[in-house]
Amino acid sequence: MTDQETRAGFIALIGEPNAGKSTLLNRMVGAKVSIVTHKVQTTRARIRGVAMAGASQLVFVDTPGLFRPKRRLDRAMVAAAWTGAADADVVVLLVEANRGLTEGVEAILTSLEEKRAEGQPVLLAINKIDRVEAPKLLALTEKMNARYAFDGTFLISAEKGHGVEDLRTDLAARVPAGPWLYPEDQIADLPLRIIAAEITREKLTLRLHQELPYQLTVETEKWEDRPDGSVRIDQLIYVVRDGHKGIVLGKKGETTKAVGQAARAEMEAFLGHRVHLFLQVKVRPNWLEDSERFDAMGLDFKDGNA
Repeated sequence: MTDQETRAGFIALIGEPNAGKSTLLNRMVGAKVSIVTHKVQTTRARIRGVAMAGASQLVFVDTPGLFRPKRRLDRAMVAAAWTGAADADVVVLLVEANRGLTEGVEAILTSLEEKRAEGQPVLLAINKIDRVEAPKLLALTEKMNARYAFDGTFLISAEKGHGVEDLRTDLAARVPAGPWLYPEDQIADLPLRIIAAEITREKLTLRLHQELPYQLTVETEKWEDRPDGSVRIDQLIYVVRDGHKGIVLGKKGETTKAVGQAARAEMEAFLGHRVHLFLQVKVRPNWLEDSERFDAMGLDFKDGNA
């Protein structure tokens, strides 16, 4: 604790899928609290990561990517994203430098004009600047600010860290004065059960291809702290059909075994002690229409209604 006036507030990271929101969140927090893959729509729940910046505590809400929803799960994810933005003290819109003002970004800006809370600051973070030459960056900055009255613009590379500290410093000054919302050493407010499930889902997403990752979910069924300091974690992988179960298991269970090894290693690094991980694959044809599965992901089932 410092002698300075403490500040704390919620910051919503919004943008199209794959804009770099999860990467920026992990960079700000200094640890991996949100899954990062090359596939779109991997963030489902609103994951809060907690970062310190001097006497300010920044609570990041990593919202699902904003896109045109088709399924119930998609609609619930988009609703969660806008709820996270509406509840935040500051909104940061991430835009990919190499893609610019896309049709999707245009739609987000239109929605921001309608949904932005009065007096709520909205910052622009142009990400992946290492992929674009300076003249194009300048042109994009001018184009974006002509389209929307941002309260600040930052050129960053969330992956490499360029410009992130400037954004952090600005956010630290913008959040309201008040006591910290979490202990100083806490980096996320998700239950460990959900973080563990997200780690396993990330490993599945990285290993599997095409649409299958969006047709499965992972839940931590059992968490047992053992006397020797280790933990036993039992998880269920739900898929929608028998054919998917075979793909997830792989030949002689090789895929699930590899996923389990990778997930266990990351869990041990995150938790700081030994993990005994047990994975089981189950077919649940209608899990995408099951309210309990939505609750487990931190999403509102009702928000998935058309």
